[in-house]
Amino acid sequence: MAFFRRRQLITICLLLVFLHLWLGRPFLQASKPKYDEAYMRQKYPLASQHVWKNTNSGKGGVWYIPDEWRKDSDPPTTTIIEAARLASKRAAELKHTIPHSTIPLIVHQTWMNTKIDEWAPDLVQGVERWLEYAVAEGKGSMAYFLWLDDGCDQLFTDAVPNLVETLNALPLPVERSDVFRVVVANSIGGIYGDIDTHPLRSPATWLEDRDMTPWTDPETNKEFSPASAQTFKSTPQPARLLLGIEADNDPNTDAHWRMGYFFPIQLTQWALAAAPNHPVLNRFIANFKTRVAELATPFKGNLTATAEAGVLAREDPLKLTGPEAITTATMQQLKEDAGLRWEALTGLQDGGRSKAVGDTVIFPITAFSPGRSSYGNMGSKPVTDKDARLQHRAQGSWRKKDMTVEMGKLCRTVLGMCRDWSKVPQ
Repeated sequence: MAFFRRRQLITICLLLVFLHLWLGRPFLQASKPKYDEAYMRQKYPLASQHVWKNTNSGKGGVWYIPDEWRKDSDPPTTTIIEAARLASKRAAELKHTIPHSTIPLIVHQTWMNTKIDEWAPDLVQGVERWLEYAVAEGKGSMAYFLWLDDGCDQLFTDAVPNLVETLNALPLPVERSDVFRVVVANSIGGIYGDIDTHPLRSPATWLEDRDMTPWTDPETNKEFSPASAQTFKSTPQPARLLLGIEADNDPNTDAHWRMGYFFPIQLTQWALAAAPNHPVLNRFIANFKTRVAELATPFKGNLTATAEAGVLAREDPLKLTGPEAITTATMQQLKEDAGLRWEALTGLQDGGRSKAVGDTVIFPITAFSPGRSSYGNMGSKPVTDKDARLQHRAQGSWRKKDMTVEMGKLCRTVLGMCRDWSKVPQ
């Protein structure tokens, strides 16, 4: 009986995969809409002005820097890296930072082009929203940068020249994008948001007094606060890194891996914010470099040969550069700095609250992943909740529909099997 029931479930899984892929085809293959200029300027005035038809553009992307940040003596900026360095310098001079932090109010995004008339409307709406907050007057104003591929190359050459060869060997654009967000936050500083994110609050309001209050690990009774790292010698520190939880599960259950997460408590990297030169981000970069070097060892360190052999293509991007990688780096650093027990970050028992550990603040799941459905909710509150800072619209532009991946997903979710099945096309 059990054998026949399992066979029935497997048959149902296969049918669901087929329907999922078949019904998704028209949407995946549909041509991109194109709108006339008058419509775009009326519907998205800021994105039209500062992205599509931006006169403040140069090699590598487009940007907006508030007039009050500029000086008459500023040299002309012809590349996005020059403009970003200027904005970073000026934000530091003016103390134009997120309150309770030294994180500059500079927004970074990356995309393939600036032709917003050809983008999916949801992407343009998100950029428009970011720009609405950027052009606000007073202390809440922000600089905004949209980095194109050659702009990302400029940044890599300028900030991490020893990684350029490694980055060029990566098979997936999403892996370069994953590394870009860490490098731009760690070298320029500011707020990074995927192109399919919609800010629900201005980043200038993301940190409040309550986010910086001490908290206690209920299992060890150890207290943590902005003064919790060994380096700080009990002196409270302004925040220098903001990260958000994307998965919050009881580690004593199989809930996390059935939903496709590697860690019961896992961080997202579709949004993050940092001041330059943060130890967690330095560790992410070091871990990435070490792992690629390990993969290249059988080829005597030759990255071209490693890539041609398909070794890099077989490495899971979620583990190499994605959420698993940022979670690992943060877990390692906070344990080393403050003795943090990682599971203490859960919000399932305290209703979800921010947790400061030295100069790093970990937001609850609602901050960057609000409005989740009842399945896989994990404590996520509505997008209207006061804890919600940003919504990820999950366009998943880097993912391709793959029968094997979809079968594995259903096998994990429905049958509680296939834990180690690859989550990416091979």
